[in-house]
Amino acid sequence: MSMIALFTDFGLNGPYVGQMQAVVYHHAPATAVVNLFADAPVFNPRAAAYLLAAFRAYMPPDTVFLCVVDPGVGTAARIPVALCADGTWFVGPDNGLFQIVRQRATQYRQMEIVWRPARLSDSFHGRDLFAPIAAWIASGASLDGKLAPAQSAAATERWPDDLAAIIYIDHYGNAVTGLRGTALDVGQVLLARGRKWKYARTFGEVTAGECFWYVNANGLVELAINHGSAAHTTGIQVGDDVDWEGKG
Repeated sequence: MSMIALFTDFGLNGPYVGQMQAVVYHHAPATAVVNLFADAPVFNPRAAAYLLAAFRAYMPPDTVFLCVVDPGVGTAARIPVALCADGTWFVGPDNGLFQIVRQRATQYRQMEIVWRPARLSDSFHGRDLFAPIAAWIASGASLDGKLAPAQSAAATERWPDDLAAIIYIDHYGNAVTGLRGTALDVGQVLLARGRKWKYARTFGEVTAGECFWYVNANGLVELAINHGSAAHTTGIQVGDDVDWEGKG
């Protein structure tokens, strides 16, 4: 029995996460559901793609990721897909959200969701379309007639392996980048929002109020202020570029 991890930009207020959980429970009552992210970058599948790829490495290998960052919901701009990348399933819109997972996979196969429920809303495919498919995958139910082979239009592109930009602001105001720690040398000084950010291994190695960068527990470069909020202090936000001294 697999676990389902929700990865959405819905936020915790309101009914949306709860409605998706209820649908999963209806179709797969024995499946555990973890709300991994409810505050993924809003309307931003590109930033979310780097976040998703980093966090999947720290989830059990049989996790089914139910992912909704879908500003194009209900349009022909994207198709609904189920992607199996190195044995892990991802269910959601083909709008770039799975691009980095796909690029980093040793092997993958992508399927279009051709099944449709009796009632499909125009604006909530997470509840009506993606949640049932994820539940059936996780519970091992038959998917006959529900999926068909599909090639992603986005797969013909090549995105940067590491994104030198802010992709997420956490509860503490720390600014997570799309750069993996392996992409930088610890001697490099980062530049963002008119400030210089030197490397420290952890918060306790710098004084209170000091800006620094470190490699977070999920392998991504993060800008932080010890005992402070980088977001509130500097105004840094999702989408801001990150540079470093001597680059290029």
